[in-house]
Amino acid sequence: MREILHKRLIEKRGAINAWFEEKSKGLEFPIYCSVDIRDAGGKLASVDANIFPAGFNNICDVDQQGAVALFKNYLSENYGPSFKRIVLLTEEHTNNKYYWDNVSILDGLITQAGYDVRVAVPKQFSGQFAITSAAGREVKVFSAHRDGDHLKLDDGFVPDLIISNNDFSNPYVEWLEGLKTPFNPSYKLGWYKRKKSDHFRYYNDFARQVSDLLDLDPWTFTVETEVAQVDFSDPKSIEELAHKAQSFLDKMSTQYQVASRSCCDPVVFVKNNSGTYGMGILSVKSGKQLLELSAKERKKMGYSKGGAEVHEVIIQEGIPTQVSSDGDTAEPVIYMVGPNLAGGFLRTHREKGPIENLNSPGAVFKRLCMSDLLVDAEGSPQENVYGLIARLNNLAIGMENRTIGAHYHR
Repeated sequence: MREILHKRLIEKRGAINAWFEEKSKGLEFPIYCSVDIRDAGGKLASVDANIFPAGFNNICDVDQQGAVALFKNYLSENYGPSFKRIVLLTEEHTNNKYYWDNVSILDGLITQAGYDVRVAVPKQFSGQFAITSAAGREVKVFSAHRDGDHLKLDDGFVPDLIISNNDFSNPYVEWLEGLKTPFNPSYKLGWYKRKKSDHFRYYNDFARQVSDLLDLDPWTFTVETEVAQVDFSDPKSIEELAHKAQSFLDKMSTQYQVASRSCCDPVVFVKNNSGTYGMGILSVKSGKQLLELSAKERKKMGYSKGGAEVHEVIIQEGIPTQVSSDGDTAEPVIYMVGPNLAGGFLRTHREKGPIENLNSPGAVFKRLCMSDLLVDAEGSPQENVYGLIARLNNLAIGMENRTIGAHYHR
């Protein structure tokens, strides 16, 4: 399918580009995002999209070099020459040294683009502290605090713009209320408010439209997704969730039989509708498996990042991956800056199978460069096809952004 799709994209390049241009009208795109893709051979689709991506350290060196120009163009076009001072707002936690590799690289990319950057956390303390990343890079971190209705650091630095790499699982209501310093991405796209179900509703709509343009079955790109309310401490609520999951699986099984699809046996992922960091995810082949969850598993599913209780999940079609690297199960992750493809990598896991969640402890990241696509779209079927899925997700994020009313143009 990847080869077929690549040829269709080349043949219909003009129509596809015109379609993206038309669908992008009126949309504003956050400064960056990342997209997790599953390639099952006969089916390729997104299974997650992150608006506050934390893996810039994993994209290949040549793509990092290209990302400097993308950041420069995006910031120049959206904010103009007067916006020069930037606070890179990060997560509060300091124990994940690989996260700080990401921060260090991101800081460097924006600095190389010509901006004065400070790294800060939304927490009050005096002075600054230094963190050493997994790669041995030192990151200086300031306290981002309020000075009236604007942000100010202890060294007197007043930013023109806040670029957030904090996913706002915590809403920081008191810290944000009335703040006039512009945010990008908007904190209103944070996980305290954002829903995966909204994203995939938009994504599936765009995926069906592009399928028509390419004369392909919409099943090729879509990922069935339903919402369910749940209380993981209540056996009756879990029983209702199990019934919904089984009904979903039965529907998928019927679809597979009617269309003679032999790529895979039906599996569903049950995910926190506002989850992040790969937390709160289960894959099941029957509703009965949900009824058999241990107390530990129920507790794990019942809480999200920061200890927030989970009351809503999505039941999502499980798409296996046929991608592997050195014998390890793998999935591509694509990064974007604004509406442009910026880089990527393979998330691999030696201990996980093709239908399991790879965004979990033990994952290893390997290079998958997007640079070929920036030079010649015909030169790389893999990047060309995965790039299409990423761009569809970016359109969906643009729709999410429009729904909350965030604006980035100045």
